[in-house]
Amino acid sequence: MNRRNFVQSSLVAAVAYALPAPRLWALDQAASQAAGGLAAVRLDGRPTTIEQAALKELRGSLRGPVLLAGDPGYDQARRVLNESIDRFPALVVQPTGVADVQQAIAFARDHELLLAVKCGGHSPGGKSTCDRGMQIDLSRFRGVRVDPGSRTAWVEGGSLLGELDHEAMALGLVTTAGTVSHTGVGGLTLGGGFGRLARRYGLALDNVKAVDVVTADGRLRHASPDENPDLYWAVRGGGGNFGVVTNFEFGLHPMQREVIAGALVFPIERAKELLAFYGEYSGTAPDDLYVDAVIRAPRSGPGMFVIAPVWSGPAGEAERVFAPLRKLGTPIADTIKSVDYVALQRSTDNSDPRNEGTYLKSGFIDSYPAGLPGAIVDGFQADPLRNTVLFFQHSGGAIGRIATDATAFPHRRSTHNMLAIVTWSLDDHAGPHMEYLRGFWSGLQRYTNGYYTNETADEGQSVVDDNYQGNLPRLRQIKTKYDPKNLFRLNANVKPA
Repeated sequence: MNRRNFVQSSLVAAVAYALPAPRLWALDQAASQAAGGLAAVRLDGRPTTIEQAALKELRGSLRGPVLLAGDPGYDQARRVLNESIDRFPALVVQPTGVADVQQAIAFARDHELLLAVKCGGHSPGGKSTCDRGMQIDLSRFRGVRVDPGSRTAWVEGGSLLGELDHEAMALGLVTTAGTVSHTGVGGLTLGGGFGRLARRYGLALDNVKAVDVVTADGRLRHASPDENPDLYWAVRGGGGNFGVVTNFEFGLHPMQREVIAGALVFPIERAKELLAFYGEYSGTAPDDLYVDAVIRAPRSGPGMFVIAPVWSGPAGEAERVFAPLRKLGTPIADTIKSVDYVALQRSTDNSDPRNEGTYLKSGFIDSYPAGLPGAIVDGFQADPLRNTVLFFQHSGGAIGRIATDATAFPHRRSTHNMLAIVTWSLDDHAGPHMEYLRGFWSGLQRYTNGYYTNETADEGQSVVDDNYQGNLPRLRQIKTKYDPKNLFRLNANVKPA
């Protein structure tokens, strides 16, 4: 290399290192377009170039925008809730309707582009964004319509849970819809759909009467018990493996607007005792009672143990149901009271991390073994550089009264979903926090039986396969029928047979 080239390349490198990643990616893409095309990546990881003429044709076929690096809105679209994930799609398509979704899928298929689909952006492993592929961002494709006569809600594919709760509860109706209102309806429902009412009304997917889905061939298909029943079975628990759902049809249930809910907060030193209590109390709960337990050690301040019940049954029976809780002694705080259900659904919106890195592990518990509290307490460690949380989400009830092969979701025996989570400042190194959590989880995993696919982070393919249990062979056959080239692979992936 001659001296002039050396100096020029050194200056380029110095400028590159000085620029923030989004700006550097925008410059890279601008250079790519100036050379005649848009640099991208194929499904198999090989580089490719999208010609300017093809990009122009795509833009002309859509009502919604196509965003490239540097465009207003691009950075907001590409990011997900887990801020430690920082990926740069070659292009972002924001559909405003079904036809846009069809055009985007056809373009990705014809160019064999790596494809990610984003609804609420809650995927812990960042499956709803990608590097150098196409991202379909459904944030412009939202809306909920409710018919109180038939107790039915029609929900567009990019809608958030809060929109469903708001419209349905205004008419005295509900369905299971998670615990954080800015979660995407699509991601939550296709993978399962736990929530504060799941023990009473089943998972979100158990309340799906039909879907409209654009499959890999670009066709819009209606799936219900009577039409494309194989696809209807597969999307309820098979995640985003089979296409982009553009409309959900939910069955709704009448319910009063006020529920009894809140939290009892105790010192973390009582964790082992209270974990044992929680296992017994939650294990004998009626369907109308949903109760979580949380152990939390923040970066600063004292740790705590929280029991968080929600009673959606008759208000007059709440004190009888909560009587065992009142015998636990005086808590640090007691917020249990009558609350508006929609407000309760929004109450934990800010508990999801903001401007932080996140890593989690999760697993279903089919029973609550005596050794579990001790294993948790022995491995749970506070650290001034991270927030450490272990969380139990209550399962069972109506969820467990459905056969394991009635839908693609197989984990009907579970009584709880157990999650361990660490979060850290983005200016800190992620490695030590992730390694701690992996070590902590290794002492708990023997108590679990599979995990919630919506919480997929870095599991290998064999673990993903095993998690579908006896439903995997049927899922692979249906995947082969509707997505033989595995266009929809950024998920808890079902590989074609």
